[in-house]
Amino acid sequence: MRKLMLLLVVFSTMLLSACSLLEGANKTVEYVDQATTHVNYVANFAEQAPQMIKAAATDPEIKQKLEDQLLALKQEVEQFNLIEAPKLAKDIHQQLVDKNQALLQEIDKVVQNGHVALDQLQNSQLVTTITDITSLLNRIQQLGL
Repeated sequence: MRKLMLLLVVFSTMLLSACSLLEGANKTVEYVDQATTHVNYVANFAEQAPQMIKAAATDPEIKQKLEDQLLALKQEVEQFNLIEAPKLAKDIHQQLVDKNQALLQEIDKVVQNGHVALDQLQNSQLVTTITDITSLLNRIQQLGL
């Protein structure tokens, strides 16, 4: 009887450990999905930005659209920074948050009183900062393997 109880305790412990491991893996996969979506969102903005900046100089509608997209980008970045990363992703998440903070500073430089200062946007490091963020995509995706 004593051996049976000991066996049951050992089995239960192993089962709980496996569940904990599985939960950690699920959280990591979920984080990879969120981080990949975030990086792709930022990258899409960077792809569209140069053409929009040029067109915004002469088209008020495009300038408004650019302002809206910059504000939406800022909100996306701020929300992503609030995500709690699983242990396996802590380092990469901190790198993303650091790069996101730099991006937020760039956005704040070019958006004044809710309006884009086109001359400052053209001379900003916004796209370069976004490139730094997208360079982390491969490392993020490797977490999900």
